[in-house]
Amino acid sequence: MVPFSSTNGNGDQVLVEENLFLRTLILNRPRQLNALSFQMVSKLLELFVAYEDDCNVKLVILKGNGRAFCAGGDVAAVVRDINGGDWRLGAKFFWKEFILNYVMATYSKPQVSILNGIVMGGGAGASMHGRFRIATENSVFAMPETALGLFPDVGASYFLSRLPGFFGEYVGLTGARLDGAEMLACGLATHFVPSTRLLLLEAALCKLDSGAPATISSILDEYSQQPHLKENSAYHKLAVINKCFSRRTIEEILSTLEREAVNSADNWISATIQSLQKASPTSLKISLRSIREGRLQDVGQCLTREYRMVCHVLQGEVSKDFFEGCRAILLDKDKNPKWEPSRLEQINESMVEQYFSKVDDEEWEDLKLPAKFTFSASLLAKL
Repeated sequence: MVPFSSTNGNGDQVLVEENLFLRTLILNRPRQLNALSFQMVSKLLELFVAYEDDCNVKLVILKGNGRAFCAGGDVAAVVRDINGGDWRLGAKFFWKEFILNYVMATYSKPQVSILNGIVMGGGAGASMHGRFRIATENSVFAMPETALGLFPDVGASYFLSRLPGFFGEYVGLTGARLDGAEMLACGLATHFVPSTRLLLLEAALCKLDSGAPATISSILDEYSQQPHLKENSAYHKLAVINKCFSRRTIEEILSTLEREAVNSADNWISATIQSLQKASPTSLKISLRSIREGRLQDVGQCLTREYRMVCHVLQGEVSKDFFEGCRAILLDKDKNPKWEPSRLEQINESMVEQYFSKVDDEEWEDLKLPAKFTFSASLLAKL
C-alpha cells in the first residue's frame, strides 16, 4: 500500500492508498466522527470520477479512520453558512453530496464500504449505494434526521423503501439504531466480517487483478460470518412494525402503536412511540411521504426529489425546524428543540405538498444528474 494525502490543502480529510488495481479511500476527520465536509465531498467526487476513467483501477474501498465510518454530513457547518448569508450556500453542499451519491449508485466499478463503526446520515449515502457493504460487531447504523428537523436524504427514500416490509419506514421515522447483525438481516449490509479479520480481508482484496463482482464476493464470503441477532432486536418485531408502519399517515401509525402498547408490556413499543413524539412533526410527515414515493422511483428520481425537499427545508418557509433541531442537538446541545408547528394536526396537506414542489426562486434549478457512465472532468467543472 502507498498512502498519500489527497486533499490539496484541506487538512488531509481524505487519504488514499494505492495498490495495483485497488484504491482505498479513507475518511479522515476522526475527531468529528468523519462527518462529511464540503471539501471531503468534493474530493471523493473528484476521485470517483477519475477512477471511473482509469482502466488500472478495478476496485474502490471506502472506510473511515477511528471509531466511525462516517457520522453524517457536517450539517452544523451548513447551518452556520446559511445563518451568515444565503440559504443557497447550504444548497450547494447538498447538490454536490447528492451528485456523489448518484455517481456511486451508477458506478461501473465495485465499491466496497467497510462500515466498522458509526454509519449515519451522509455516511449511509456514501456507502449504501455501493455494491458491497461490510458490517462488523462495531457497526451502528441510523438515519436520525427527523430528530434534527430534516428528513432521511442522500437517496434514503430509495434504499429505505426497499428494506423488508415497512422496516424502512420504522428506521427512517424513528431514527432507530441498528447493529451490524441487524444491518445484515435487513439488507443494509451485504456481509458481516468480524473487525479482527478486516486487515486480512483487505490484504486479500489487494491481491485481486479483477473487478469482477463474483470474484470479490467470493473473497468477502471467505471472511464473513453469520452473526446472531440479539433477542431484543427490532428486526424480530417485523410483524408489529409492518402492522403499524404500513398505515397511511403518521397519526395512524402512532394510534396503531398506542393500541399495541395497551395489549403489550413490550418496552420497544413505548420507546418507539417516544421517538416519534420527540421528532419534528413536519419532518415526520414529509419523511413518510418521501419514503412512500421512493418505492416507485429509481435512485435518480429519489435524489432529484430529495434535493427539492432539502432546498425547501433550507428556505424555512413552512417550518424552521431544521435550524432549531441543529441548535438543540448539535450546537447548544440542550436536546430540547421547540418545533413549530408543534403538533401533527397543525400540518395540512398543502404544507406537506410545498416540500415536493419546485422552489420559487429565479436562480434555483433542479438537481442535474450526470448521464450514466459519462463521468469526466467536464462534469466536475460544472459542480
